[in-house]
Amino acid sequence: MTIIAVTGATGQLGRLVIEKLKARAPAESLVALVRDPAKAADLGVEARAADYDKPETLAAALAGVDVLLLISSDAIGQRVSQHHNVIEAAKAASVKRIAYTSILRADDTPIGLGVEHRATEALIQESGLDYTLLRNGWYLENYAGAIAGALHAGAFAGSAGEGRISAALRAEYAEAAAVVLTSEDHAGKIYELGGDESFSMADLAAEVSRQTGRSLPYNDLPEADYAKVLESIGLPAPVAAMLAQSDVGVSKGGLLEEGRQLSSLIGHPTTPLAAFVAGVLKSL
Repeated sequence: MTIIAVTGATGQLGRLVIEKLKARAPAESLVALVRDPAKAADLGVEARAADYDKPETLAAALAGVDVLLLISSDAIGQRVSQHHNVIEAAKAASVKRIAYTSILRADDTPIGLGVEHRATEALIQESGLDYTLLRNGWYLENYAGAIAGALHAGAFAGSAGEGRISAALRAEYAEAAAVVLTSEDHAGKIYELGGDESFSMADLAAEVSRQTGRSLPYNDLPEADYAKVLESIGLPAPVAAMLAQSDVGVSKGGLLEEGRQLSSLIGHPTTPLAAFVAGVLKSL
């Protein structure tokens, strides 16, 4: 029996990956790697303590694991050292293949977040392990807050210009990971993953306007001005700056992916923007 482990398994993506894996593999073949196993009790699979910052926890956590999904850490600025710890432990534990959740076109993305993903990819490729790189685009869920904010403020704001965004639901990226982890012929593959239907921020504004009957324009702002807007709603300055820079990266094509590799992997179309917007509005 092939043993499959998932790091960060109690995170938003990790939980969905475990759920999708359980539909494709026996629960007893799955391992959730988490900082606090007690928080993983509801996952219905074995949970092992594993902390990116504590290498001594990782060797035991990976014992007997054949295939590992390394979900990228959310500790921006610390990711490379944390991921290095996991990769070294995977080598020591003789893990057969490692998959990693990277960023769309990590090798040349204009989005600043790509730096740490690019460095992690290099570590994996130099590790000697078989690997699969899952270069995920943005989650549609990233825009739920923007929709709620626009309904309150009367307009959308950003620095994305006319850049197009190939976003998909978090669950769809999770499903792709589950497919890759449970099937063969993915070693050495790099997948550029995004939604079938791209949209601009103006398109998003128009769709929300259509469904609500309100006129909600998209106001494109200089990067520094957008960062100030984000700070004004309570985001820490470094996070606001990162998000504003990411938007500028969108304006340069950083999140457009038209290869439809995601829907090809999961075997069905990704969720359209209109359906996502309808779901968000229903939840508000």
